[in-house]
Amino acid sequence: MRRLKRTLIAATLAATAMAGTAGWAAGDRQDAVTGPPAGSAAWRADDVLHRPLPDPATATPREVARFFASLDATRQQQLATRHPLVVGNLDGAPVALRYAANRLAITAERDRQLARSTDRSRTAHEREQARAAAARYARLLAPGRQILAFDPRGRGQLAEVYGDWTAARHTAVVVPGSDTDLATFDRGEQRYDSPAGMARALRAEMARQDPAAPTAVIAWAGYTTPVGVGLDAATGRLAEAGAPRLDRFLAGLAALGGDTAPAVFCHSYGSVVCGLAAPHLGAAEAADLVVLASPGVHADSAAALHTGARVWATRRNGEDWIGDVPNVSLFGLGHGADPTSGAFGALSVPSTGAHGHSGYFTPGTQSLRHFAQIALRRYDEVRRAA
Repeated sequence: MRRLKRTLIAATLAATAMAGTAGWAAGDRQDAVTGPPAGSAAWRADDVLHRPLPDPATATPREVARFFASLDATRQQQLATRHPLVVGNLDGAPVALRYAANRLAITAERDRQLARSTDRSRTAHEREQARAAAARYARLLAPGRQILAFDPRGRGQLAEVYGDWTAARHTAVVVPGSDTDLATFDRGEQRYDSPAGMARALRAEMARQDPAAPTAVIAWAGYTTPVGVGLDAATGRLAEAGAPRLDRFLAGLAALGGDTAPAVFCHSYGSVVCGLAAPHLGAAEAADLVVLASPGVHADSAAALHTGARVWATRRNGEDWIGDVPNVSLFGLGHGADPTSGAFGALSVPSTGAHGHSGYFTPGTQSLRHFAQIALRRYDEVRRAA
C-alpha cells in the first residue's frame, strides 16, 4: 500500500509538471506518419522490369538489398527516376542511389512550393509559407548534401549523412527528440541543439580524436516527434509509431554490409523511441545505445531492453530540467525508470560542461568528447573517466 501511495504521488507530480510547471506547456497532438513511403502503390504496379518490385510495406531491408544488387546501374537509376520518393526512403537500397532519388524528390517538392508561392488564388499567408518551404528545400539541394531519407508528409521527415558512409570504419546515428521536423532539422553551423548540428559536432570531434579514421554520422529525424511538451511528450504513443521506423532504418544500413555497426545516440524523447526499438536491435544494427537527457526508456533496467547493444546513459544534473520530472509510468503517463540511476545498470557517461537540455553536443564538453570515444570504440577511456 505504501509503495502504491508513493507511485500515485509521483504520478500526480509528473502530471502537474507536464501540465504547466517546469516548462511543460501544452503541445499540439500530432498524427504520426507511418507505413510505406508515398508513391508505394504506383511502385507496386510498375512492370517496367517485367518482374515484381519489392513491396515497401512487407519486404525486409535484406530482401531490398538483394533486389537492387541484382540490377545494373542503369536499371537502378531508372527506378529512382520513376519513383524517387520510394527509392529515396527504401531501407536496404544503395546509399548513393537514395541520395540521387531524394535529390529528385526534393527538387520536385521545391518546384511545387514555388508554384504555390505565386498562386494568387491562395492567401498571402499560404504564399508566404510556400516561399519559406521552397527556401528550405533549396538549402537541402546545396552541393555536397547527402539526404538519405526525405518525406514531405506531415511536418516532414529527413535523414542526412555527414561523411562517406560506405567507406567509414566508425559510424554513428543521432536520434533527436521533440520539436524536430523539416523546419528545425538544421538551424545553422553553430547550433548544436538541432539534429544536423549534433551530427556535425559529433563527426568533427571524432575526426579531432582520430584524424586518420574514416568516419560518418547520420542525423535521423525519421519519425513524427511531439510538438512542445504536452501529452504527446508525456506518453509513448509517438515513440511506438517511430520505433519500428528506426528499427527498419538501422536494419537497412546493416543489410548493405558495412564493416561496423553504428553507435546510436538518443536525445530526450528520442531515447523513448530508442528504448522501444532496442529489443529488435542486434549487434549488427547497433553497437552502442547512448541515451542522453532521457525522461525514461520504458524499461526498468538496461537488461530489460533485451538489446545486443551496449547501453550508456548521461544527464547533467542541476543543468538539465528533465531531471526535475519524476520517473514514473502509470496509466500511460511517463516513461519509467531513470536510465542514469545506478539501479538501472547503464554504463555512465560523464557530461561536465554541458548546459541545459540540449547542450550535450557542444564542443568542449565532456559529453561530446566521450560520445566520440564511444563511436570510435574507445570504451576504456570513457569507463576510466566515469
